Amino acid sequence: MAPERLKTASGVNYSGASDGRLASGGKLSVLRRHPIFCDLAPDALDQLCRYTKHSALKRGATIFTKGDPGNSLFAVISGTVKISISSPDGRNAILNLIGPGELFGEIAVLDGQARTADATANTNCEIFIIDRREFLPFVRNQPTLSMRFIELLCARLRWTSEQVEQVILQNLPGRLASALIGLTEKRKSDRKDGMIAITQQEISEMVGMTRESINKQLRVWAGRNLVRLEHGAIVVLDPVSLRELAEAGSEGNA
Repeated sequence: MAPERLKTASGVNYSGASDGRLASGGKLSVLRRHPIFCDLAPDALDQLCRYTKHSALKRGATIFTKGDPGNSLFAVISGTVKISISSPDGRNAILNLIGPGELFGEIAVLDGQARTADATANTNCEIFIIDRREFLPFVRNQPTLSMRFIELLCARLRWTSEQVEQVILQNLPGRLASALIGLTEKRKSDRKDGMIAITQQEISEMVGMTRESINKQLRVWAGRNLVRLEHGAIVVLDPVSLRELAEAGSEGNA
């Protein structure tokens, strides 16, 4: 079944969204805890709060697609958003999974160009939406926030460089180990047990290998107690060994 879509006043399509209302005090509380916005002065936070809209999305909801205008910036409050691209023949590649406390959609918002990828609610999630027409003038008057966005873009560039390096230089075990370690580190603030909520199909789309190959390698590692396989999730049991495999690039079935 195709995802529902609804169009906001800014012209961006969202799926399964709520009425977009959240009490002002609730939004302010979330923004105060957000790693990008937490250092803003109280009056600046109040101003940003007025610009911010809240939306609750169902899993599978389309947030935007490649080529859409970059009219809004997004902050994930809960759940996970998938950033991906697809080919005309139906193949998919997951570029990133965006979790709580992270932003997405910033590239098109900052340069005014079209979206470079698709964004989909990978789980039921809540997001904040800030219109570009209000956000850009706000950023120009907030030097600290401008530096945060420079740091964010640098982090995105490093992430992309690492992905390219893995695809070019590592075979399947090394690429898979790198992906699992990266996902674990991204979620270590909210998951202490090493669990990654991701399907084998999704991780195959992250590392560019077939689901069958991913399943075979994961079962080898499960037999060695490096990971544990659960329905819709992978639990990393031995991050030290996986990191060694990732750094070595690995060979064969590892």
